[in-house]
Amino acid sequence: MSNHAGHSKSLDNGLAVRAAAARALAPVITGKGSLNNLDEHQVVARDRSLFKELCFGTCRALPRLEALAATLLEKPFKARDADIQALLLVGIYQLLYLRIPAHAAVGETAGAARLLGKAWATRVLNGCLRRLQRESAALQAEIDKDPAVALLHPRWWLKAFRQAWPDDWRAICEANNRPGPMTLRVNRRHGDRETYRDHLDAPGISCRLCLHAPDGLTLDKPRDVSTLPGFQEGRVSVQDESAQLAAVLLGPVIAPRPGTRVLDACCAPGGKTAHLLELFDIELQAVDSDDARLARVEDTLSRLGLSASLAHGDATQRDWWDGTPYDAILLDAPCSGSGVIRRHPDIKRLRRPSDIPRLAELQARLLDNLWPLLSPGGTLLYATCSVLPEENADQVQAFLERTPDAEVTTPTGVAWGRPAGAGRQLLPSVDSHDGFFYARLRKRAA
Repeated sequence: MSNHAGHSKSLDNGLAVRAAAARALAPVITGKGSLNNLDEHQVVARDRSLFKELCFGTCRALPRLEALAATLLEKPFKARDADIQALLLVGIYQLLYLRIPAHAAVGETAGAARLLGKAWATRVLNGCLRRLQRESAALQAEIDKDPAVALLHPRWWLKAFRQAWPDDWRAICEANNRPGPMTLRVNRRHGDRETYRDHLDAPGISCRLCLHAPDGLTLDKPRDVSTLPGFQEGRVSVQDESAQLAAVLLGPVIAPRPGTRVLDACCAPGGKTAHLLELFDIELQAVDSDDARLARVEDTLSRLGLSASLAHGDATQRDWWDGTPYDAILLDAPCSGSGVIRRHPDIKRLRRPSDIPRLAELQARLLDNLWPLLSPGGTLLYATCSVLPEENADQVQAFLERTPDAEVTTPTGVAWGRPAGAGRQLLPSVDSHDGFFYARLRKRAA
C-alpha cells in the first residue's frame, strides 16, 4: 500500500512539473513573456532543476521542436491552447534531448493536460508523442533539411550572424545552443582566485582558471550558489568571464587615482558595479531605470559588504545627475543580447528584427547624453553583450564621427577577442566566455 502511495505521489509530481513548465512556456512561445519569472511558479524543491531544464531546454531547441510539432499534429491547436502546444513541445524535448524513460516522458506529459483543465488534449498528446517514438529518425531527418531548424535559430538570426561573421556564424549558433558554463568572480578583498580554488577542492568542486579574467574561475559543472564556500559572506559571485573584463579595461584608468569618480550607467544587475568596488578605491554612482533590477544591485552590494550611491534614473536624461563630472563612465548599454542567447534562450523567440535599429538608436542617445558628463581626460567604456556590428563597431564609429573630442584607447595587444572597428569583439565560446563587445574612449583634454 505504502509503495503504491509513494508511486502515485511521484506520478503527481511528474505531472505537476510538466504542467508548470507548460504554463511558464506558453507566454514565451506566443511572444508575450520571458523566462525571467520562473521563480514565481510553484514547483516542489526536488523538481526545480527538472522544471528549469524543461523551460530553458525547450526554448533552446524551439525551432526544431515546433517543426516536429507541426508535422505530428493533424491541425494546429487554437490560440487559446498555447499551454497545450507548450506541453507538446516539452514532451518532444524530453524524448529527443533528456535521459528520461520514454514511458514517463509520454505518459506524464500527456497526463499533465488534465492539470491544465484540458483533459481532451491527453489523447492528442499521447498520439503525437507515440508517433514520434516510432518514426523519430525519419521525422528528424526531414525537418533538419531546413537550416533554421537544424541550427535552432529563426531565419533572421541566421542571416544577421552570417552577414556579420561569414566565417563564424555556425560556431556562434552552436555556442548559443549549449548552456553556458558557470563562471565565478573571486572577491579579491578576501584573497586571490588560487586560494579560493584550494577551498573548492575540499568539497570536491572542480574548476579551471579563466584565461583572460584574472579573478575568474569556471566550474566544470554548474551548482547551486548555496553550496559554494563563502558565497553568503561575499567571497565569490557568479559572473561570466567576458563581463569581468570591464574592470580589467577600466583598471589602468582608475587604479592610480584613489577616490576617482565613476559612473556605472545601466548598472543592473550589478556584477560590474560590484567588481569595480571590490578592486578599486572609488566613489561610484550607479544608475538604472528599472526599480526591481536596482533592488537586485542593492542586494548584491549588501552581500558583498560594498557601498555605492544608487539612483533610479534614465541614462538618456540627466535629472539624476548632481552636476559634478565623472573621471570614468561605464556604459553597459541595453542591447539585443545576441552574445548571451545561451543564458537567455527565450531571446531567440522574443527578439524581432525591428528591435535592432531601435536598440541602436537608444545606444546612440545614451552615448550622446553621457559623454558631456565626463571630465576632460576621462574615459568612457562602451560595452554590450551583442555580436552585431550595428550595436558595436558601427555604433562606436558613428559616435567617433560626430564627437571630435573622443579618441580610441581600446587595447590592441590583448589575448582576448578580435579587432572590431574601434573596439574588440568576443564571440560566444562553448566552454568559455559569452559574446561581448568593448570599446574604450578617452575625452581629449581641452
